[in-house]
Amino acid sequence: MSTTEEKRATRLKLEALSGLLLAMFCSMLSMTVVGSSMPIIVDDLGGTQTQYTWVITMTLLTTAISTPIWGKLADLVNRKVLMLVALVIFVLASAGAGASQTAEMLIFFRALQGIGGGGLQSLSQVLMADVLSPRERGKYMGLFAGVMSIGLVGGPLLGGVLTDSVGWHWNFYVGIPLGIAAFIVLTKTLRIQQAKPAKIRIDYVGIVLLSVAAGFLLVWISNVQSYGWVSWETLYMVGVSVVATIVFIIVEIRVAEPLIPMHLFRNRTFTLAVLASISIGVSMFGTSVYLAQYMQVSRGFGPTEAGLMTIPMAAGMMGSSVVIGQLVSRTGRWKRYVVLGGALMIAGTSLLSTLQYDTPLWMAGVFMFLLGAGTGMTMQNLVLVVQNASDPREIGVASSGVNFFRSVGGTTGVAVMGSVLAASMTQRLEDRAADVKAAMMELGPQGAEIADKLAGGSLPPTRELPEPIAVIIEQVSAVAISHAFLVGVPLAVLSLIAICFLPNRALNQKNTQEQLIDGAAEEAGEQSAPDDDAWSEADREHLGLSEARDVAFASTGAIRLPAHPTKKDDDDDR
Repeated sequence: MSTTEEKRATRLKLEALSGLLLAMFCSMLSMTVVGSSMPIIVDDLGGTQTQYTWVITMTLLTTAISTPIWGKLADLVNRKVLMLVALVIFVLASAGAGASQTAEMLIFFRALQGIGGGGLQSLSQVLMADVLSPRERGKYMGLFAGVMSIGLVGGPLLGGVLTDSVGWHWNFYVGIPLGIAAFIVLTKTLRIQQAKPAKIRIDYVGIVLLSVAAGFLLVWISNVQSYGWVSWETLYMVGVSVVATIVFIIVEIRVAEPLIPMHLFRNRTFTLAVLASISIGVSMFGTSVYLAQYMQVSRGFGPTEAGLMTIPMAAGMMGSSVVIGQLVSRTGRWKRYVVLGGALMIAGTSLLSTLQYDTPLWMAGVFMFLLGAGTGMTMQNLVLVVQNASDPREIGVASSGVNFFRSVGGTTGVAVMGSVLAASMTQRLEDRAADVKAAMMELGPQGAEIADKLAGGSLPPTRELPEPIAVIIEQVSAVAISHAFLVGVPLAVLSLIAICFLPNRALNQKNTQEQLIDGAAEEAGEQSAPDDDAWSEADREHLGLSEARDVAFASTGAIRLPAHPTKKDDDDDR
């Protein structure tokens, strides 16, 4: 390929990637923009700590459930059209979330945002595989990591600025122009040729069963503190989730077009990547959510400052992704870097679980940087190795499968961390009941109002509280949040173990569409193989060699000696 052609090919790839990057940024922004503003949003809407958790959890839940659906549809229908549909859902949901007047209304539209966001995340990676080969993807991985990092840090920061200036409603409205811009860019730049299956079958039963299994599990996790670990609610919800999961597996084994094909789990790369992705979901979503709460509740910072405090995590994530991505593309080796990333995740998560209300900020920044670096080394590379090891005809379900379990990990992690935080916070306040009572009495009527909020499970930002009670809340909340971070430690260890056993397979140098074309050519070659032989086309045209070939094969008894057309004509002439 000439230099001019190479430049043109690179330009076309970057144009297509620009739309995918913008779509992914929309999805990341919808999940993170409310991170630093959530305490103010929930407090303004009169919500509780449980509702605080559910505003985040519901988005992650619907993202998790919709991800495999989008992935399966990507293997069946036009992926570009699906991406545009996901953008429309996202934009409409953003408008509804911004107009919310109650916590329940906000939770509903956040659920719709999760559906659209699930499509944007899943389809972005599937379409990226259509444009780039696994080997060259590392060169562009820094772009996707940069978008995720900007979303991870820029989202809470932007949310804080908007909340402090024009109001928290603009946390959601800001996604509307971005979604429209992504729609326009993708319409003009994304060009793919996708083979259509002869018949499209949708696994509706699987969709319902998956929704029931995940939904009941998350409802139980979010409310287990009030239900009790040993209660009829626990028995009922966990029982429904387990039964729905078993039936779902049975249905997926028997259905023609399964939502999540069970044979994928026979692929060791896919299964181990799924296990490793669970911890990544917790580190991405859980820590970012509760780090913002730590900065505002335990340290007394405002939304904008809380967003700025998470920059070290994004810097680690983006820096490691850019550097490691270049090394992977240059050398073709990925395993060592993913193992190192898993080790850094364990270190970062463990250190964050030691945070106190007076931990030096530079030290907290180092903890966040380590976790971000580990996440950057592992997140995109796990999807990369799964796509590299998967059948190109199932690239959608394979990619979305990893994203699904990562989302489930993040959703479950946020919910479990919220339950641990609430339980620890309640216990700590009970232990210091005498100090809290004295502070409330000192504040008079204002103290009674604050006491009602605390009794309802709310954690108000301490910068708005009088100093006597603010000091107590900062101390007990810091301990409670550090206990919540402990949830991620065993999951990070599990992730590293799974990564160590990943097969070290070489990266393919062809994108999905090229692999499909090669596969079709090979199948066509196999079908025509019985007619092929050791003679060239020129040999076949030579009468003597052709007859010699026929006699040679006939002498083996394998075939009958055919009458040569030319010979037949000679006999007729006689």
